[in-house]
Amino acid sequence: MSAVDPLTPERVGVLGGGRMGAGIAHAFLLAGSHVVVVERDEPAALAARDRIRESLGRSVERGSTDRPLPELLAALETGTDAGLFADRDLVVEAVPEERGLKTESLRRIEAAVSVTAAIGSNTSSISIDDLASSLEHPERFLGLHFFNPVPASSLVEVVVGASTNQELVADARGWVAALGKTAVVVADAPGFASSRLGVALALEAIRMLEEGVATAADIDAAMELGYRHPAGPLRTTDIVGLDVRLGIAEELHAKLGERFAPPQLLRDLVADGHLGRKTGRGFYEWSEG
Repeated sequence: MSAVDPLTPERVGVLGGGRMGAGIAHAFLLAGSHVVVVERDEPAALAARDRIRESLGRSVERGSTDRPLPELLAALETGTDAGLFADRDLVVEAVPEERGLKTESLRRIEAAVSVTAAIGSNTSSISIDDLASSLEHPERFLGLHFFNPVPASSLVEVVVGASTNQELVADARGWVAALGKTAVVVADAPGFASSRLGVALALEAIRMLEEGVATAADIDAAMELGYRHPAGPLRTTDIVGLDVRLGIAEELHAKLGERFAPPQLLRDLVADGHLGRKTGRGFYEWSEG
């Protein structure tokens, strides 16, 4: 798109420039926002910029935008100082799925932003109310759960905490629509909607593989061809990351009981460093890139 959608925040910040943070930055850049990405150190900030440049380049090549790459990159800034968030309308936390790290990151964001800025977390399973308890102004905080890969995904889960201002929820729906995606609004419950359902299916698929019921490819084909899932639960787990899925499963196991107990096979693969596409091996072998 060449014009900025009026629903799009003019100035967006993202804390964390890994796969998810870079994808979130990409989405807002295509929608016309100026985006600042803050990382832990200069090498990570440079890597985030390279990651975003590559993904934007692919969008330009595919014709997903009529704006040239130099114009898109001119609206991107990367750095290591949270003070860069001072003028942002919205800042999204996109650090790894660890409660302590997210809590610390959200406090860092709140200390940097203006009193009118909205704050979102990309958490896929951690309670929004738990995270909000560390903030001085929880009413301006909510979950913005993007899906991997963000540029191709059409869904954003908007998670509403007990203190979240309802006007902010309406704004979030508008932001998501401006990104060309669909918002589903859910209450702050364990695993929200998407993670709870997705992990339940994935864990049962892993148990079936562990028990020798069928191969990974055949288990996935059953869901792809029989239920029209675009990717089966094991392939999806590889794309999401086995470590991410294990973390969500452990969170749900603690909150909802034994039906979310992680299978030993999942624990073993994560312990061995086989995390899926990002490491080249999970339930499948993945070629580089």
